[in-house]
Amino acid sequence: MRKVAIFGGVMLALGVFAALVACFFGGSRKEAVGLVELKGMIIDSQETVRLLDECRKNSRIRAVVLRVDSPGGVVAPAQEICEEVKKLAAVKKVVVSMGTLAASGGYYVAAPATFIIANPGTLTGSIGVIMKLPNIEGLMSKVGVRMETIATGPYKDSGSPTRPMTDADRAMIRGVIDSSYGQFVRAVAEGRKLPVEEVRKIADGRILTGEQALQLRLVDRLGTLQDAVAEAGKLGGIKGEPEVIRLKKKRSFLVDLVAEETAGRIAERVRQEQGMSVRYEMQ
Repeated sequence: MRKVAIFGGVMLALGVFAALVACFFGGSRKEAVGLVELKGMIIDSQETVRLLDECRKNSRIRAVVLRVDSPGGVVAPAQEICEEVKKLAAVKKVVVSMGTLAASGGYYVAAPATFIIANPGTLTGSIGVIMKLPNIEGLMSKVGVRMETIATGPYKDSGSPTRPMTDADRAMIRGVIDSSYGQFVRAVAEGRKLPVEEVRKIADGRILTGEQALQLRLVDRLGTLQDAVAEAGKLGGIKGEPEVIRLKKKRSFLVDLVAEETAGRIAERVRQEQGMSVRYEMQ
């Protein structure tokens, strides 16, 4: 009888210990909403893609909020983030929360999300493509500088700032712009489940407030970041107020601050180094 009592006491103690472990450690396994922030010019996609991929692989994260505060940026990085959002939305609910600005490339990355929330005064839209090509030929002639170019073909130095653009140059570059524009329109139409021609009617570079975008079905509702978190929790099947897991880029706060403050200068340097760059950027 004594042995039975001792055995029962040991089992009770083990049960209490298991309950305590579940209390202290089990809580960390609570289902949550992942939060990824995309701020500033989109000139590189690697960190944002990595964070979205982490959200997809994390079993605790049932839904994701992508907070977008961007005027757009370079085509390829915006497309890479867009594709990662699409991939994530295929397995988990993705809610985009638009901040002050989510225009051009900033809207492109949001289009494939499950649900889009904007503030009434958010600036968004600006669906279009732009390429700016400076010409400094007149300035160079004034200072006595002349550029001699040897190229392997007639289009190799198209867009050069040291010579006038020919009709052939303009036609070739127009083709690039039109192709990129068509990709943008199709991405919006597919993501928002709208007819392509309906998107084309408003894809003329115009900027929109969140309120106007709602009327045009470019966003699903008006609200704040907190509303987006609540919506993501509901869509992800989380009961009550969801825990938020904020995924951060592998950079220090100081680097992030400097990057955001100087994003325009960095983007301009990139464009200079590349010669010319097609951009999804609000103007």
